[in-house]
Amino acid sequence: VQLQASGGGLVQAGGSLRLSCLASGRTFVNYIMGWFRQAPGKEREFVASVTWNLGSTTYAESVKGRFAISRDSAKNMVFLQMNSLKAEDTAVYYCAARPGGAREYRVWGRGTLVTVSS
Repeated sequence: VQLQASGGGLVQAGGSLRLSCLASGRTFVNYIMGWFRQAPGKEREFVASVTWNLGSTTYAESVKGRFAISRDSAKNMVFLQMNSLKAEDTAVYYCAARPGGAREYRVWGRGTLVTVSS
């Protein structure tokens, strides 16, 4: 089982980036896919999640209205569209997955670095 995140980079404040996560190695039906981030010197925090089956979404308050998570079941991919980026969004972003009935995310991908310059 593997999650591979990509799409990070350097962007100016106010700009946009789209992160992608390719999921492979199993079916993710009944899973919840999430994006997390970890800024320098801070703990990892939840950003957004989407249910694989219905596409229901949840967001951290800090990104509501600016970020949008989605999934493409046919391509086994999850996306995070990030708009109106702020310097405080600078972090390593991770894609993760958990079974619908589990509390913790069990599968983690390598992160992709997003740097927002002010």
